[in-house]
Amino acid sequence: MKKMLTATIISLLVFGIGASLFVPTIQASPAVMIPQYQLSPEILMPGDTAVLTLQVKNGETVATQTTASTSAGETTTTVHTLGVTLDNIWIVPAQSGGKQIRATTNYEDIGYLAAGATIEVNFKLLVDSNMSEGVYFPTAKIDVNGGTDVQYPLLMKVSNSSVDLLKTSVPSKISQGGTTEIIITAVNKRENAVDEVIITPQGDDVEFVPSSFFLGSLAAKTSEAVVFSIKPLGTGARNLTFDVNYKNGDNLHTNSLLVPVTVIQTLDVAPIITNFPISITKGGSGKISIEVYNAKTEKITGVLVTPICNTTVIPSQYFIGSMDPDDVFSASFDIYADTAAYGIQIIGFKVSFKQGNDYFETPLVSKTFSVVSGPGQSYQSSGSSTTSTSGSSGMPQTPSLVTCLTPIILIIVIIVVVVMLYMRWKKRRKA
Repeated sequence: MKKMLTATIISLLVFGIGASLFVPTIQASPAVMIPQYQLSPEILMPGDTAVLTLQVKNGETVATQTTASTSAGETTTTVHTLGVTLDNIWIVPAQSGGKQIRATTNYEDIGYLAAGATIEVNFKLLVDSNMSEGVYFPTAKIDVNGGTDVQYPLLMKVSNSSVDLLKTSVPSKISQGGTTEIIITAVNKRENAVDEVIITPQGDDVEFVPSSFFLGSLAAKTSEAVVFSIKPLGTGARNLTFDVNYKNGDNLHTNSLLVPVTVIQTLDVAPIITNFPISITKGGSGKISIEVYNAKTEKITGVLVTPICNTTVIPSQYFIGSMDPDDVFSASFDIYADTAAYGIQIIGFKVSFKQGNDYFETPLVSKTFSVVSGPGQSYQSSGSSTTSTSGSSGMPQTPSLVTCLTPIILIIVIIVVVVMLYMRWKKRRKA
């Protein structure tokens, strides 16, 4: 009995060892994986469409696996390929409050994927309108025939942040005369860049230069200022609208800025008369001093001051040239009363200038003066208000008592001489 038990055990051990020689090596399942993916745009907005690109790879490093088995003294070699067949690839939607990020299609019967090979598949994703902001994880799934199925979460972010417009430099009141520069700033508040950024202004009875401004791309968390020149065609309250259009991926978005302004009739470029004659002696002259002030926010060129009068004014025009914002320029004119009639006369001044390619003229600024037979008077804003102008030199002189009495004394002397001559004549006649 003992010998039989021992023989049985030995037989089992021999059988076990022999059996192990005939069992092939177990083949591992090919490693299908998603090494990376891309989403365009990188950060979604509610209502957007996006393109998801998945990279699918067979992670095996060798194409085949060989096993050997021995039976009855013969060795059998078996070669196993490590490729796989992909039956289906699809995206499981991410959901929140009944809203979804979902794919519009799936891929069936893709075919064979050899060891080490990679393919790319693209999905169109839709983000429902009014999708809440936040982070979502749609899941990519791959059915692998002859291998382990794949389930891979995809990180996606939905943000309501937009490109906004800000008033950087916009006066509440704008002059109707000429043009006024205003500055609007586009601010990208998003965490991703946006493309094809265009700012377009609109407004009733207002001309804009340029009519639109193309910014192109605007990086995340950056801003860019844009300058527009506006030319009102009338006065009163105006609502200026600035629209910004931009693309998040292939999705067009729009935002607007409303800017109320009041257009007023004001002389932001004007001649200011600082010295002028109240009266001028017939045949004499007087001096007029003016200051031209540029109250605009931008440079003007070709500035020319022109006097308008029915008598002689020298110079006939005064050329200033260019003036920067807040510049003040002084000019003076001599006015002659040689051809003017006695009485009230009017002299006016206008300023012409260019702003960009546009030509402008200011309304006439006028003053009156008198042409008199006696000494004239002048007004000076910076000093004494009364001087006289007489003779051809036009130089101011101060009136005196002697000057006033001279005609009277002359008349008395003439009368005395006439009386004395008459008495002498009468005396000779009697003799």
